[in-house]
This record gives sequence, structure tokens and C-alpha cells, in this order.
Amino acid sequence: MQGPPRHLSFGDDATQSLSLTWYAQRKPVFTGGNRVTLLKGGRDLFPAMVKAIDEAQDSVWLANYLTGPGGQSDLVFEALIRAAQRGVAVQVVMDGVGSREVPQAFWQRLRDHGVQLAIYRPVSGLLSALNSRNWRRMHLKLCVADEDLGFVGGINLIDDHNDLAQGWTSGPPRLDYAVQVQGPAATPVQHTIRAMWTRATLGRDWRDDLIDWVKVPGRMKRLRRVWQQARLRLPPVEQGQISASAGIRLPMRCAFVLRDNLRQRRTIERASLQAVQQARSHVDIVTPYFYPGRALRRALKHAADRGVRVRLLLQGKVDYRIAAIAARALYDELQAHGVRIFEYQAAWLHAKVLCVDDEWATVGSSNLDPLSMLVNLEGNLIVRDRGFAKTLAASLARDFADSVEVPALGDLRQSRSTRWMRGVLNWVAKTYLRLAGVRQREWRD
Repeated sequence: MQGPPRHLSFGDDATQSLSLTWYAQRKPVFTGGNRVTLLKGGRDLFPAMVKAIDEAQDSVWLANYLTGPGGQSDLVFEALIRAAQRGVAVQVVMDGVGSREVPQAFWQRLRDHGVQLAIYRPVSGLLSALNSRNWRRMHLKLCVADEDLGFVGGINLIDDHNDLAQGWTSGPPRLDYAVQVQGPAATPVQHTIRAMWTRATLGRDWRDDLIDWVKVPGRMKRLRRVWQQARLRLPPVEQGQISASAGIRLPMRCAFVLRDNLRQRRTIERASLQAVQQARSHVDIVTPYFYPGRALRRALKHAADRGVRVRLLLQGKVDYRIAAIAARALYDELQAHGVRIFEYQAAWLHAKVLCVDDEWATVGSSNLDPLSMLVNLEGNLIVRDRGFAKTLAASLARDFADSVEVPALGDLRQSRSTRWMRGVLNWVAKTYLRLAGVRQREWRD
């Protein structure tokens, strides 16, 4: 197997500067000229991915956390094989924990047909599992074909009716979302996958390549100049602020945001926090794992206090009990301020979505819990477009209809058992994060 060159190529200096600015900044970098399509579940995502892969002429890059062969997901792997066999460069990087149950024969078949496969931080044996470095997982669900057509979301490569812990079900499909994006916003998605690939295969990522690149005399000065010019061309709405005109600006503007352990450690969290703080009419959040830090909880409560309709859609069917206990320990605090909480009953819930004022929306892999906010590698797409946000809101309305609202107790005082549970959960979270190498000041319960 022959991997990509050790040093990634980004083209000439101007192209390199513009393509790297998304990473060099701690705030979302928005671009226009994009077309974004909402995809619900694997039943929408997998056929769209297959079509993109089958039409690819030059390259396909894919990064994914969890894989479950069988059913719909096999269609994607067969498309990857077809692409590799007709000469398309196909690079796939899978997380070592999420893919650990996949038979080696399955991976070998991909390699035998020309797919270049890398496993990100494989874990084998007790010593490997105890290495805190391996606790930071690649939780991304990304794909890019021919550098221009990308997919971002929370959907793993597993059939909607299959759960690795619960098995197959004949009931309603798992609730999950992704987006298809065509245009310049696909560029940072591809750069992220390439970074995961090089990190998994060569021990390097874009930080190393960026450092090597800017060491050439004069390049850092040109990089700063190009970025300053780019910033001057961006109106205030592009600096991460919600505007009443944001939803009607054409063409569609969006930003790929990353949570890494380098420059963009808090980008997803801060973008979500700012959106909630600036909300005027409503905030809808869908996530299976909900235990945000103090700042986001405060923003949700303040939004509800000033009359914003704030709704949370969380798990009704529980997969990890500790996660459900953590979320429910926050119910009283939030409901006391008018935050409405719903639990999804129709099937398993895995979606990670935030929609604000029918103008701002994000879909991706990041949950609202300490693992996603501070440990794992995550990727979301922020879309600032009224048409897309309304489409997402209409879909979410059906999801809320398939849910049951949790009644508020009406007592502003937390029970002793709830306070005790919150204390235990906070201690567990801080201990885990400290062992994983997260600084204590980064987590405020």
C-alpha cells in the first residue's frame, strides 16, 4: 500500500494561505457559494454518498468513527471498492475504538481492491486502553469526493436499524442527521480527513505541515496579509454574529468547524454558545448526550428567561445509562427557567443538531457533553441560511411530535438526591477529563 506524500500539497502561496485560514482561526470562517442539503438518517445519506463516490473522478476521502458491516452501510463500502478499481484514489481512516469489532477480513477485502485504509489510534490490550493519549478519539463522520462535494454529520457507517449493543430492530430507524455540502466549504472538510489520515499513518497532521510550510522565508508575512484582506472583505455577519439578514443572503454561506486539540479546541462550543446568547425567538437542540458546562447552561436559562422558546430533544430509549443519568440531573435546573425538555420515544436517538431562529443551524458529530466538547475530535457544519434552517425546523417538528415532554416538577429547589447525584457526576467528569489531559480550568460545571 502506497500512502500519500508526507507533506501535503495545497497549491501556490495564495491558494495555500486561503485554504489554511480556516484552521489558523479560532472562530468559524464562513464562505459563500455553497449548496447544502439536509439528509435524515442513513436512508438519505448512504445513497447520496454512493452517488458521489460513483461519480468521483480523482479522489475520495472518508473519515468515520463507528462501523457496522451489513445492510445499508455495505453499499458505501462497495462504492469505495468500485472507485478504487477504476483508478480513483480512495483513502479511508477509521477510528480504532469505533471499528474494533469489524472483522479483519472485512478490512483486508478493501485493501485487496485498492482502498487505502488507515486505523486511527488502534487499541489492543489493557496497556493500550490505559494510555490516556488513546482516550482522545476521532469521532468524525466526514466524506469528500473530488474536493468539492462533502458530507458532514453524526451518522456512522452502520445501518439505521442496527445497533452494536442492542442488535438489529424492525422498528423505526435511528434518528440521525447529516448534510451534503457542495462548494468551498468542502475544502476544510477534506483537509481534516487528510490530517486524520496522515496522523494515523505517519504520525503527522496539518499542524506539522503548516509549521514546515510557514518556515519558508516570507510566507508567514504573506499568510497574515491574505488573512487580513479576507477579514476586511467579510461583513459583521460573517464574524460569527447572527443577523436578521443572515437567512436571506445568497448564495448559501456556511463554515466547517472543528474541535481539535490544537488551535480549534473550543470553536464548536463557542459558536454554539454565541448562537444561543443571540437567539431572539427559539432554540431547538437535539443530542443524545447532554451534560454541557456552566456557560452553555446559563445561556439556555437566560434565553428562556427573556422569552425565547428553548427546547431540548434528548434520549427516551437509553443506550448508556450513565449518560442518561447525567442529562436528567440537569432537568430541574433548566425547567425552573422555562426550558422545555422532550425525550424521543420512536427509536434510538443519535442526532446532533442545533437550530436557532430559523436563521442559524449546525449539524455534525459533536454532542453537548465533556467528551465532545473537550476530548474527542469533532466536526460540524454551521449553515447560515433561512431556507435550510426552515427545512431543518420542519423536520425537527416531526421529531418533537414523536417525543414525550418531561413535566416540570414546579419546585425551584433541587432535591437532596439530585444535588448528591450532580456532585458525583461532576467529580466523575473532572476526574476523567484530568486523566485525559484536559486542564481543570477548561471544564466548569
